Amino acid sequence: MDLDPTAIVLARIQFAFTVSFHFIFPAFSIGLASYLAVLEGLWLKTGKPLYLDLFKYWLKIFAIAFAMGVVSGIVMSYQFGTNWSVFSDKAGGVIGPLMAYEVLTAFFLEAGFLGVMLFGMNKVGKKLHFAATLMVALGTFISAFWILSVNSWMQTPTGHVMSPDGRFLPGPSWLDIIFNPSFPYRLVHTVTAAYLTTAFVVGAVGAWHLLRDKANPHARKMFSMAMWMAALVAPVQIFVGDLHGLNTLEHQPAKVMAMEGHYRSYPDGAPLYLFGIPNEKEQRLDYAFGIPKASSLILHHDLNAPVRGLDTVPDDQQPPVPIVFWSFRIMVGIGFLMLGIGLWSLIARWRKRLYDWRALHRAALLMGPSGFVAVIAGWVTTEVGRQPYTVYGLLRTVDSVSPLAAPAVATSLAAFVVVYFAVFGIGTWYILKLMHKPPHTGETQPGEDETAPIRTAGITPGPTQNPHPQGGREAFPSPAE
Repeated sequence: MDLDPTAIVLARIQFAFTVSFHFIFPAFSIGLASYLAVLEGLWLKTGKPLYLDLFKYWLKIFAIAFAMGVVSGIVMSYQFGTNWSVFSDKAGGVIGPLMAYEVLTAFFLEAGFLGVMLFGMNKVGKKLHFAATLMVALGTFISAFWILSVNSWMQTPTGHVMSPDGRFLPGPSWLDIIFNPSFPYRLVHTVTAAYLTTAFVVGAVGAWHLLRDKANPHARKMFSMAMWMAALVAPVQIFVGDLHGLNTLEHQPAKVMAMEGHYRSYPDGAPLYLFGIPNEKEQRLDYAFGIPKASSLILHHDLNAPVRGLDTVPDDQQPPVPIVFWSFRIMVGIGFLMLGIGLWSLIARWRKRLYDWRALHRAALLMGPSGFVAVIAGWVTTEVGRQPYTVYGLLRTVDSVSPLAAPAVATSLAAFVVVYFAVFGIGTWYILKLMHKPPHTGETQPGEDETAPIRTAGITPGPTQNPHPQGGREAFPSPAE
């Protein structure tokens, strides 16, 4: 039967909307779980209650973000059966087991230890509680491992065989499927992005409270730790991103052509376009501004290296250039802004002004949501740049969608928009409310009464003691965007 083009577009928009909402929560919780493990480890090593206060402060925020990530991820799994049943039928032999491994390993690990992490500090020993925190952090990474393996296989499919009826089936070795050519680069790039996203959220919260009280020791500590992460990891992320780009050039050249805005080929060196307006109809970049031959230098490490353009790709195999072109520049631009904040913080440390340079604090506050914008822009670049395929070069998007009617998809999309903005809007508002409150001595963990004596790791305060001590789901692979 002929599929309704409007229904296909609406199905793609629906998945893009739900996965965009979902992605921001794992991008935060992956990094925050590791940050919590670091805080608890530092508390156990140094005995300084300040680290315990920060742990409990961010633990409450992590609990909400983790829950919203799980709930928003469940919705997308249903869309594989409703909107993308043909894709599920054809590729389920490969992606189904990999996603099941994610549930059996990462999700069960996280679920098994999350309760101990959230509510068990006064009920188990210090070492066991720290082990639970480490297991939750490990679970978020394992979740990213499996989901990104699935997504990477859809980008660079290897290790499979085709059945006579056109289904993808596992080949002799699952390792060839799991460790497909783009997977190592995508895993490192995405996880590093999650760490930077968390660092800038923590840095923004620290900066907010330093602007209100620069003597707050908790705010000083979290801001310092976040700026160390920005200064050290941002340049690493730029380097990893470059390696990922070179891998993409090898396996998905049309995506890189769209990212660079190269509508035509350049036989003796391609410019690096910093700005331009893609003109799909005329197949050119209007108002282009670029650096001569710089793209050849970046992509081939040779100023005069020839670079192929979209004029070598059939029209029906080209990705939508305007979306990919601009999302890529948003991601890269934010990456360099992050690097700038990191370098600025190093100068502030050297001048001993890290905690009283208000311009730096305001800049860090403005950069708080930058990680979320960058990961969404990077995801859009990756997924839209893969079009017109769901499994790159092998299965087209128009051949993956369920036989749907446009009104049905439009109705469910409208329902998702209303429910998501209501439910997750409230959750996000509550997270911001928690962040607005400054961390303080004697922070409580989830479910702990602030007025009750705190028994930390089995230690009950005596009569002369202060009762308050002083101080993954990961984005689903995207069949349609």
